[in-house]
Parts: sequence; C-alpha cells; structure tokens
Amino acid sequence: MEFVIVTGLSGAGKTNALHAMEDNGYYCVDNLPPLLLETFYDLCENSADRRMKQIAVVADARSGEMFADLDDVIVKMRTDGKKFRILFLDAKQSTLIVRFKETRRKHPLIGEITSGSVEEAVGLEDELMKGVKTMADYVIDTTYMKPNELKERVTTLFAAPNELKERVTTLFAAGAADSLLITCISFGYKYGIPPEADLVFDARCLPNPFYIKELKSLTGLDEPVREYIMSYEVTGQFIEKLCDYLDYTVGLFRDEGKSELVIGVGCTGGKHRSVTVARLLNAHFLEQGQKSSIHHRDIWKA
Repeated sequence: MEFVIVTGLSGAGKTNALHAMEDNGYYCVDNLPPLLLETFYDLCENSADRRMKQIAVVADARSGEMFADLDDVIVKMRTDGKKFRILFLDAKQSTLIVRFKETRRKHPLIGEITSGSVEEAVGLEDELMKGVKTMADYVIDTTYMKPNELKERVTTLFAAPNELKERVTTLFAAGAADSLLITCISFGYKYGIPPEADLVFDARCLPNPFYIKELKSLTGLDEPVREYIMSYEVTGQFIEKLCDYLDYTVGLFRDEGKSELVIGVGCTGGKHRSVTVARLLNAHFLEQGQKSSIHHRDIWKA
C-alpha cells in the first residue's frame, strides 16, 4: 500500500497537489483530523478494494485544536512500523500573505490571532508546522511556482516515468533504498537561491551567451545556446567534475535513506547557462537509470 500524508502551510498549494495526485490514480481525502490518520491507515491496509491501496490524505491547520496532535500521530505511526510518506508544501510568508489578500480567503488560524492579522496568522502557522516539516520526506517550496509547475513536480514525485516504472516497482518491492528522486532546478541568482535546494552550484563561471546578439533572446532549451556553451573546453571539464562529485554524493544520500535530492544550478538570470547545465545533469542521471526530473524556475522571467 502507498500512503501519502499531504500537509504544509495554508495557501502553499495543497489543494493543487491533491488534485495532481488524484489525476495519478490516488484515492484522496481532504482535511482529515490527525487523530483519525492511524485508523484510516488501518482501514485502507485491511481493505480488499484495490482502490484503497494508493492513498493521499491532507491533514493541516483546518483541524483546529486537533492539529496540534499531528506531530505525535506521525511519530507513533512510524514507531509502529507503518509505511507512509509525507509531502510538505511550503512558501515564503510574504508570498502567502499576498495570496490570501488577493483571494480574500480567511486563514484557518485567523481566529487564534487577537488582532485578526493575516500576517500574524501566517507566522503562527509557520511556527506550528516546523516539527512536521522536519519529518517530511518531500518539501516543495511553491513561492515561485505556477499551478501547472506544481502539478508537474508532484506528478514526478508520485508517478514514475513510463520507462522507469518497471524498474522502480521492482526496487520498491525489494525494499531497496533506490527510490531517491533527484530534482534539478535551474535558477537565476538575481531572483534568489531556491530555498528547497540541498546542493547549489554556480554556473556563472562558464561562457555567457547573453552577450552574443544572436543568442541573447534564446534560452538553454535552444540548441544554438547549448552548442555555444559546450564549445568551450572549460564547460566540458566543469560538467565532468560536477558529475563525478554528484555520482559520489548521490550514493551517500541514498544510503542515508533520503527520499529527494534537490540540486540547484544557478547563473545570473536563469535562462542560459544554468538551464544548459541542469539539462545535462538531468540527462546524466536518467542515463544511469536514476529517477530524475528537471524544473527551470526563472527561464521565462524578463
């Protein structure tokens, strides 16, 4: 049975994530009180209905006072040997505040704030969620994500690509730790480092197509840009040494039991060099049979 607990900050995209999981065949339950999680897990595990063997459950601050039990419930379930994963949706507080004000939705903790301030409600929830976040298998920061990008990321996490599905299923069945997902994120330093990145590499030392008139308006998705960057010997050496380091490091993270490794590759604007290097890394991991995905965070920004 595959059981996923979806949680995180209000306004960070839990509803969109749940819709993505439902589209991928999960039986989804929204806003389940934490104290019912273990009971529901047992019901699904003992059910003869095959639809109840792939479950996604949202538990969050809407549970009110019962939400305080989530940390203890998760610890108890893991202590009891129950197999499940936790997906945590996160975002910068400033972004969450803007989202609530734009949609005019009421924050679930607004009643706990004497002043009725959205800012204070967001800050309180962030503080309450720190314990759960540290226990999460996957943390997705949606600060800069569009809904379709979040859906793509969730789909990658919980639905293996067709060419790897048989291999991944075999690994899961064997209880292997090779369920590690690598996510390569290209970004622009001018927009900030991705907060979810475990490892960050700077590609600003490579030749910059931005200063070539014919290439400036293109991106690392275009072959002329890739050819220009790769035409320099330093680029090949950079990629070779980076892959050597990552091949060694990924093995260590896998042995540690990490579920997802997020690798950030940055350049100035996030359009040329970082995109090219991230694509090369993603292709390298896929060629090795590793479960890998790619996300270009800033490629279409001005």
